[in-house]
Amino acid sequence: MDERTPALTEGHDRRSAPPDHLARRPEDPRALGDRVDALLQQLATSPNPAHARAKAEELVSTLVRLYGAGLTRILEIVDENAGDSGGRIFRHLCDDDLVASLLILHGLHPLSLEERIVQALDRVRVYLKSHEGDVQLLRIEGETVYLRMAGSCHGCPSSASTMKLAIERAIHDAAPEITEIRAEGVHDGAVTRKPTEWVSLAALPDLSDNGMASCEVEGMPVLFLRSPDALYAYRNQCPRCLVGLSRASLRWPLLACVSCGQEYDVVKAGRAPDQPELHIEPFPLVVSGDKVQLAIPVVA
Repeated sequence: MDERTPALTEGHDRRSAPPDHLARRPEDPRALGDRVDALLQQLATSPNPAHARAKAEELVSTLVRLYGAGLTRILEIVDENAGDSGGRIFRHLCDDDLVASLLILHGLHPLSLEERIVQALDRVRVYLKSHEGDVQLLRIEGETVYLRMAGSCHGCPSSASTMKLAIERAIHDAAPEITEIRAEGVHDGAVTRKPTEWVSLAALPDLSDNGMASCEVEGMPVLFLRSPDALYAYRNQCPRCLVGLSRASLRWPLLACVSCGQEYDVVKAGRAPDQPELHIEPFPLVVSGDKVQLAIPVVA
């Protein structure tokens, strides 16, 4: 993390504090409601399409402001009446994707844009290190984030693409207002990124004593592996003999196919130690609390 990374106060979770914006006087909900009624009447009677469109756009804007005023008041009531439980409630609100997106939309989220992006990068950093990579936030300009990516798995053509997918997903979840992510330092060469689909998992399959489990996700066979520090996901297929790896032998971090005996390092993007060009296909994985999201290739 570079020198621009904001330092969060040790032992203090900003999400547990009410947003500074609550000190502002919210817009009058009654006045906004009256304006909504007036706009609806003008839309119903307007013979001019251009005029109707302008009023429709103003109506949407007014409704958004009305909901923002209501959300602000909800947060004020929690802050004023929840007592010692207020901090826990604010944390839960910020951890909920839908509520957090509304807080961001109305400028009520307690964390700044930069702080949210830094936290998103921290969440995927362990996963990136499994691909011998890392990432630093360089700067934010408007709706564009500039990153520096370091390292990639030599001999693993999908490594850089896999890293970028995980980073992009984490940032867009934490900062939906970001429209573009530009990365320096990693080159994909001639590799074409496969079309992927992000899938949210309701729960992980039960992992065996050695930390392995297999299942199908949207029709794709997936092998999950867990170390004390991270969760990994790979295509459940040996690239050498094309047999599934559900019964493979795991002597951490080496996974050995029971059919052909080929070993793969699951910590280093599934590379074969003796054949660097051979690797199990890794699937980008983003873990945030109890939420697990997996990117799988789209099958045409």
